[in-house]
Amino acid sequence: MSSQQPHRTRAARTRARLAGTAGALALATALTGCGSAAAPAGSHDAAGATGSAPAQAPSPAPSAKPGRVLLPTGPAATLTRVRDTGAGPIMLTTLKGAKSGVSGKVWVWLPPQYHDPKYATYGFPVLTLYAGGQSAGYNTWTDNQLPIQKIDADLAQQGKAHPFILVMPVQNLDSRESQALECSDIPGQPKIGTWMSQDVPDFVRANFRTLKGRDGWGLMGASTGAFCSAKLALQHPDVFKAAVPIDGYFNPDSPLWKGHEAERLANSPGELVAQGKADVRMLATAGGSNGFETGLVKAWVKKAAPPLTVDYYEQPGGKHLTADFKKMIPTTLEWLTRNLAGPSGD
Repeated sequence: MSSQQPHRTRAARTRARLAGTAGALALATALTGCGSAAAPAGSHDAAGATGSAPAQAPSPAPSAKPGRVLLPTGPAATLTRVRDTGAGPIMLTTLKGAKSGVSGKVWVWLPPQYHDPKYATYGFPVLTLYAGGQSAGYNTWTDNQLPIQKIDADLAQQGKAHPFILVMPVQNLDSRESQALECSDIPGQPKIGTWMSQDVPDFVRANFRTLKGRDGWGLMGASTGAFCSAKLALQHPDVFKAAVPIDGYFNPDSPLWKGHEAERLANSPGELVAQGKADVRMLATAGGSNGFETGLVKAWVKKAAPPLTVDYYEQPGGKHLTADFKKMIPTTLEWLTRNLAGPSGD
């Protein structure tokens, strides 16, 4: 996917407008129409705080906290090395979900600290990354357009971000948009929602040293992946503590929902955000040069009901492009570091 082309959402009407441009807005612009002044960086507000770029994260130095480490439970998956990032290899497996029955590709990157003898007994936080578009057979976070692996390794070395285990699953089983599963268990279709929210975390816990509970589990995605990260965090606050939907949309409209309106609404981030049922933290972003996108995201943030907390970040001059998503990686990793537990020893 070219970084010079709009990073497409699946929704036809939405994607055309997300790809448009408008006058650039300042990073610290107040949340229009919300009656909310610009908040301090990194603050939270159930109604949707708007603030400047998150401040530098504290050093995620290892902390020995007995009982927090979850050792791999097995069985061990077969992982094949498919790419070297310069900060360690990306591995690939095909996961047959025991709970969903779905088979799909999952890529994994382990931070350098994972194999460092000093961290031999440590569990690590997990960040699952979702791509834009259909993501059937690919995940953009695995290629050099979005070099999050190298950026995370560099920031962790500087004490600005946690060394995350990065997990990058597919989101669809068919490249046709008419067969979009929208990270949901659509009646009569493969249970991709169960695969993403249960089977993929089970696979990670079976194979890697992680942290007990949800405090070390986060989600992030761009465009269509933003829809997935917001939806899954809101539906599964027992599994995930934080999510970063980057330049997303929030209304499911796959043709496969036809005849299943109640189920569609139950899987809509636009509905879930206002229900006040999910104690999770989010950072919602929008590109400042795209007026339609900023309006869409701001309206969604405004609907957030406690205990959900949502921060808002507006990228100055940002467009709905992979190249601009790349620029936001440091900001999003530092925000996630402040909102998720770091590596911990037993």
